[in-house]
Amino acid sequence: MTYAPDTFQTGFPIRPDRVVEATGADDVRAAVAHAAGRGLRIAVHATGHGLPGPVEGGVLISTRRMDSVRIDPQRRTALVGAGATWGQVIAAAAPHGLAPLNGSAPSVGAVSYTLGGGLGLLAREFGYAADHVRSLDVVTADGVARRVTADSEPELFWGLRGGGHRLGVVTGMEIGLVAVERLYGGSVAFDGVGADEVLGRYLEWTRTVPRTLSSSLAAIQYPDAPQLPGALRGRYVVSVRVAFTGRTAEGERLVAPLRAIGPALADSLREMPYTDSHTIHSDPPFPHAYYGDSALLGEADAGRAARVLELTGPKAPMMTVVQLNHLGGALAERPGVDSAVPYREAGYLLRLLSPLDGTDVAAVRDLYARVSGVLAPDVLGRSLNFSFGGGDRTEGFHDPRTRERLAGLVSQYDPASLLRGPYGISRGAR
Repeated sequence: MTYAPDTFQTGFPIRPDRVVEATGADDVRAAVAHAAGRGLRIAVHATGHGLPGPVEGGVLISTRRMDSVRIDPQRRTALVGAGATWGQVIAAAAPHGLAPLNGSAPSVGAVSYTLGGGLGLLAREFGYAADHVRSLDVVTADGVARRVTADSEPELFWGLRGGGHRLGVVTGMEIGLVAVERLYGGSVAFDGVGADEVLGRYLEWTRTVPRTLSSSLAAIQYPDAPQLPGALRGRYVVSVRVAFTGRTAEGERLVAPLRAIGPALADSLREMPYTDSHTIHSDPPFPHAYYGDSALLGEADAGRAARVLELTGPKAPMMTVVQLNHLGGALAERPGVDSAVPYREAGYLLRLLSPLDGTDVAAVRDLYARVSGVLAPDVLGRSLNFSFGGGDRTEGFHDPRTRERLAGLVSQYDPASLLRGPYGISRGAR
């Protein structure tokens, strides 16, 4: 059967033998027990943003109906169901002057994002979303429902936060919230004719900003499409996105070097309520087909980064969105309760994403391989949250020590390797 409801990623088929539309933990437990009793592979689907590739056969557990959100303003926490989106959590937390550590797109599932680490809008100030998890409700491959905390099952608690879906089906989680009601942010866009200069100035600027400011640079060759604004249609655009929790006057001072780069095609930097934070990136809200990958970089060499823009810019064989996130700050620090999020020493994250409508996947992979060759001297690994369609490539998601430790957990909690995941972690893996 082909499964399609509420699948944001449309580029890869989902054809399980069975689909379970779970409404609660009991449904998940029954589905896992059914699959385990018959030796069937298990996949989990919430919103479908991070689909790593085709799903063929086995049992698909859809958690999209498990979308409850409950806020405890005194404890500054949220109880989040497996199918809840970040937009739902943001809306529920805002009346209490609180915010989650969400990413740029409000339609992304909160649980899957967090299991992969969770690099959010305020990441340099508060760290990874995974480090703010208080507890996880999970059904392991033996069909047992568990409440997992740092005290009850410390090793499994470590692995679930940064190890992805490979250790169980999470039915809900409790996360810490931060006291953020508003921020200074937005983007400033430049004509891509001067892409190298914008890139170089951006990299210099990131070495001067405080940890309360998170940012990224994006480069996009826009198609000549009538639905796009005239200022963007058919143009190569380089933009810098900013999120800063300090005062607006200080934000204006901090972004002055960006504005001094040259005339802007657009400038949306302003004070905003946190509920408008999705406008900083303005990610596409509609389902579409795409392929993507990433590289965590120890440092970002300006020359090599410029070569990447040359490969993926106007002369590239297909449209490719390039995003360079500035890391460091709280992201580089170990939390009080450690997690499986790797490569904390990375200074930058490079992300590539290519729409697939009318595009050959093999050609996209060839382009990405060329980019990887350019960046090789700086690459530490890949990000689990930003691999779309390349489920056959499992290397690099974790450093060897973390991978070995996760493999031990898989052997303990899923010895038959029933749970799917693009993580390269299986029984006995090294």
